Amino acid sequence: MEKDSGPLVPLHWIGFGYAALVASGGIIGYAKAGEGGLVASVSGTSVATAAQLRVCFPPGSVPSLAAGLLFGGLAGLGAYQLSRDPRNVWVFLVTSGTLAGIMGMRFYHSGKFMPAGLIAGASLLMVAKLGISVLGKPHE
Repeated sequence: MEKDSGPLVPLHWIGFGYAALVASGGIIGYAKAGEGGLVASVSGTSVATAAQLRVCFPPGSVPSLAAGLLFGGLAGLGAYQLSRDPRNVWVFLVTSGTLAGIMGMRFYHSGKFMPAGLIAGASLLMVAKLGISVLGKPHE
């Protein structure tokens, strides 16, 4: 006889998609920060291409990469926990709420939809979805 492992809960595909969006945003931010362009010195007389500067400075924005992977990993963990137990929303809720606040402020100050507005909007949608699921289900 097989043991009953409890109710079967489907994977939280929306949550995993959100986690992938956040992590890929950090990776794209890292890659785009290392792309070419002109960099001028303070005096304005010396101009070097980014390819020449890569010898001295590593390309990319390490904070973008670290934040994207950290928050993407936490969102993935939250989606996994939500897939195992629909009442276990707290890691996911805190992660998406924090990102909504941080990226919402960046969007407010910069006015640029990419990437701050996109992540802020997606995070607000996740907070709303998780909030509705928490408020809509009776506590045991």
